[in-house]
Parts: sequence; structure tokens; C-alpha cells
Amino acid sequence: MIFTIPNFLSPEELHRIGEILQQAEFVDGKLTAGWYAKQVKHNQQLKGKTATTTTLRKLVQGAFDCNPLFQTAVRPRKIHSILFSRYDEGMSYGRHADNALMGAEFWRSDVSFTVFLNSPSDYDGGELAIESADDEKSYKLDAGSAIVYPSSTLHRVDPVIRGTRFVAVGWVQSLIRDPSQREILFDLETVRRSIFAKEGKTTEFDLLSKSVANLLRRWAD
Repeated sequence: MIFTIPNFLSPEELHRIGEILQQAEFVDGKLTAGWYAKQVKHNQQLKGKTATTTTLRKLVQGAFDCNPLFQTAVRPRKIHSILFSRYDEGMSYGRHADNALMGAEFWRSDVSFTVFLNSPSDYDGGELAIESADDEKSYKLDAGSAIVYPSSTLHRVDPVIRGTRFVAVGWVQSLIRDPSQREILFDLETVRRSIFAKEGKTTEFDLLSKSVANLLRRWAD
């Protein structure tokens, strides 16, 4: 399941991140790429082990922790490996799939996300293209918006041909490993909340609540 979250970051959060990134030190993005992805990864990333990076990671993670759509659709066990990337003119990230396991703890990457940190008018090119079985779709969202997509997909970042593109990217190990099961739970939860909003705690609401809880017991990993 691929979905976008408009206005994921508040204007205040976005302004704070933007000011920090304009002054921050970036390094070669190949340092965090898998052995084959190094061949197609041409970008820069914020240095990993600094107080600035830690602060920005906590800010982005906090926004995900508080976002009801993300929490319901993804069912995160662990949000991990958040990176802040910069693409200047000529930079890109060619076609690749994300590593299945990441970090010293070998967290699984079930779900990937990209948070767009500056306006699409600031740069030309730089679209995120995500492939499906028979086509692909490109995304270039407003500043502060996020896109969430399966880590199993092939995707790329097209070359930036003018300006600079800033994004935060990261990964999630979900409580529900199987994407089709996550989608079933999301649909049921959406219906459950809709019934409660319209009619309150009805018999139908209770039965749906029981089913969601029992499926979580069966599927949670």
C-alpha cells in the first residue's frame, strides 16, 4: 500500500529543519548504501553521529509517532535508520530496492518513507519514481508532506537538473510483517472508527473490535 500524508510536518517544524540543513555538514551518501546500491547512489547525507542529526531524527520520528494515519496503516514496531539527504544539480539515486535488514540490530525494513523538506519549486527533476508490476508512478510532493511505500518495491530518484532537493528518508519494522494483512487491518480499523463516529459503541462496533484484536493476536510479529 502506497499513501501520502499532506502537511505531515507543521510549518514551524519545517522551518526549523530547513534552517538547520542549510548550515549542516553533509557527506557522501554512498557511505550508507548497500554494496550494489553504491553504484547508483549519487547524493549527500547529513553526518550520522552528531547532536544535530539526533535532534532532527527525533523531530521526524515524533511526527510519525503522533500521526494517526501512519500508525493505523503501518503498525510500527520500530522506526529506524532515518537519514537526511541532499540532492544538488546532477545528483540522483538510480533504480534499487532497499536492504531487507538495517543497522547493528538488523531491524527489518517492511515500509519505507520519504518526507519532502523543501518546496518542489526549489528544484527541477528529483522525482521519486516507484515501480509496480506493470507501471510506475512519480512523486514530487509539497514541503512537509510524506509518502509511505513498501520497502520491497523497486524505486529511484530522478536526476535533479536545477536547484537542491532536501528529504528525510527512513524505514519501519512493522508489527505486521505481511503487507496484505496490514491492509486488511487498516480497512477494518477505518470502518470501525467510522461506525463509532456515526453511531457510537454499537454491536457492530464491538464485533469489529473483537475481530481486529483477534487478527492482531494471530498476525503480530
